[in-house]
Amino acid sequence: MPAYPAADEKRAALRAIGALNPHADAVTDPAFVSHPFFDPHDLVQVKYEMLRRVHADGHPITQAAAAFGFSRPAFYAAQAALARGGLPALVPQRRGPRRRHKLRPEVLAFLRQVRTDEPLVPTRDLVERVQARFGVALHPRTIERGLGPRPNLLGPHPPSSP
Repeated sequence: MPAYPAADEKRAALRAIGALNPHADAVTDPAFVSHPFFDPHDLVQVKYEMLRRVHADGHPITQAAAAFGFSRPAFYAAQAALARGGLPALVPQRRGPRRRHKLRPEVLAFLRQVRTDEPLVPTRDLVERVQARFGVALHPRTIERGLGPRPNLLGPHPPSSP
């Protein structure tokens, strides 16, 4: 069956928010196979229906998890997420740090001041200074991203000859 543009748009939207089910082909629940309302690519809908089948319809956890392409631990994780935060908690959260946890405001202010006072200081020196002053080990690229591009103190480059 060919994919319709609306389905492609929905999948793109699901992918953008991180809710595209990467294992849609593992969903074997009859409702998702036969009814167009149920979309096996919609991870939130799949998780919710799996939980509903157990709690409202009384299906065994192992059977429901398998029919929706999940393991028992994934079922329990979804159940805990729903209990903790409701339906929005079923949307997968981005893994890893949510912000630059080492580049605190006081560290960034220090780096900006050093860059203002000494515009040509190498980034490696900034790494060492932050380590000495704050006890924080930063990667040079973290500093570069935090400070933004260096000002061009030498003026515009002459055009290169062919």
